Amino acid sequence: MGETVSQGMQGLDALLLGRRTYDIFASYWPHHTDGPSGEIGRLFDRVPKYVASRNADIALAWQNSHRVGDDLAAEIAELRAQHDQVHVIGSIDFVHSLLAGGLFDELNLWVYPILLGTGKKVFDDGAMPSVLRLLEPPVVDDSGVMLLRYGRTDRVPEVGTFEG
Repeated sequence: MGETVSQGMQGLDALLLGRRTYDIFASYWPHHTDGPSGEIGRLFDRVPKYVASRNADIALAWQNSHRVGDDLAAEIAELRAQHDQVHVIGSIDFVHSLLAGGLFDELNLWVYPILLGTGKKVFDDGAMPSVLRLLEPPVVDDSGVMLLRYGRTDRVPEVGTFEG
C-alpha cells in the first residue's frame, strides 16, 4: 500500500488536523525528513497545517501551523478556496465534527483486516445521514488492507420498511 499512500499524497497542499493528531505529527514528522523515506516528512513540513482547537491560546511550534475552530464551517470554506487538496489524517474526534456538519468532499476509508473489539467509531451517533458514491474500485493489497474512496452526493438517504 506504500505506492497507494504516495499517490494519495500527490496534490496535497494543506493538512487539517485535530489537536491530538497535530501533537503526534509535530513530535515525529519534522525529525523524519531525510532520504527517500522522508518524502512524507518533507511534504508535511512544507505544507500549511491547520489545527482544529477551541483553545485560542494553543502553542503551535511546527512551522507553518495555524489554529482554526472559531467558526469551523466558515474557516473550512476559506481553506477550500485557498487550497486544492486539504487532507485530514486520523483525528477521529475532529472527523466526527466534519461528518456531523457535512464539511467534507471526499472520504477515504482505510480498512484493515483486524478486529480490536473496542475503539472509536468513524460514524458515531452524530454523523449526518448521507448518500456517498464510490469514486473508484477499491484498492486491496495481499494482506487484505483496503482503501475505499467515497465522494458526497446531493441525494438524501431514503429509508424503507420491511412491510409491503
